[in-house]
Amino acid sequence: MAVRARAARTGVYQYGGSEVDPDNKHGHRDTALVNVLRDDDTVFDEKSVRSFIGKPVTDDHPAAPVTTDNWRDHARGTIMGAMRDGDYLAFDLLLTDAEAIAKVDAGKRELSNGYSSDLEFGDFTAPNGTKCQARQKSIFGNHVALVDRGRAGSECAIKDGFAVCDALPSNILDSLTQESPVPKIVLIDGLSVDVSNADIAATTITTLLAARDAANGKVAGLETQVATLTAESQTKDAKITTLEQQVKDAKPTPAQLRDAGKALIIVADKAKTLGITVTDEMDEAAIMSATVSKQMGDAAKEWTADQIAASFAVLTKDAKVEDNGVKPLGSPKVLTDSATAIASSRAAWLANKQTAHRGQDA
Repeated sequence: MAVRARAARTGVYQYGGSEVDPDNKHGHRDTALVNVLRDDDTVFDEKSVRSFIGKPVTDDHPAAPVTTDNWRDHARGTIMGAMRDGDYLAFDLLLTDAEAIAKVDAGKRELSNGYSSDLEFGDFTAPNGTKCQARQKSIFGNHVALVDRGRAGSECAIKDGFAVCDALPSNILDSLTQESPVPKIVLIDGLSVDVSNADIAATTITTLLAARDAANGKVAGLETQVATLTAESQTKDAKITTLEQQVKDAKPTPAQLRDAGKALIIVADKAKTLGITVTDEMDEAAIMSATVSKQMGDAAKEWTADQIAASFAVLTKDAKVEDNGVKPLGSPKVLTDSATAIASSRAAWLANKQTAHRGQDA
């Protein structure tokens, strides 16, 4: 018998205090009923659901968990698959024991899961507002039992007009004997896509096109940045060239330096004729300003540079300035060499000595 039936549900389960807290670590051992919450995250956790696949169907719960050592004693069938059915977890069950199938036909149809889990104690609230003292976590399946009355309620049972199991052995065998369809491959942007399944192909193509468009958009953005940086670099290069030319143009020539030095000397000499002390730190403007200020007094303090230059020209127009230019040295003189000079000096010394002796003889 292959059937699909609900076997577990979310919501609140009631346990005796001694069942959930036998050592009274949380103070519930002597409580008559303890509400335990089983939420969606726990019941439909993929790892927990998969733990039931391949586990046995038993007739009532065995006294101990089913293992490889006692499987032959308790297995009446196998859990072939699982799926969510609203707030319920449904299993595809394959019953292979004649006695168990006969009991189902006779009305023993409710189901109860055998599993291990962790209990988290605390204050929890179910979606319907029921207060719970504990919550189940990390369910790990061991078996599903046929029972007369299950804790999950009458909805977790093999119903009349039950759904046929998706995992029928005949279906499995059929799938092994059927030829696999030849894939239809097309290339999209250099990638192979199997279009034999229209839905999968459409999804794959949409994903590829979206990825391509995103990549193209990113490339366009980077190209814009490169163009901007290139333009900025060219602008900077042009500015550097302009500044270099300005520096070159501003650099005085030797002739300009000579003329400027000559002009400074002339201004300084003219100022000196009017009693101005000129220092090395003073330029032409400072010399002119000192000269005009001495001659004109406080009235010159508010004058512009052009006014000061004009006044300086008027004040020094009759100043007599020495010619500091290069003067000729005159005709060259012939100088004797050192040997000749020494000989001349010796001759003069001897002559003087002879004159002195003659004076003594007289």
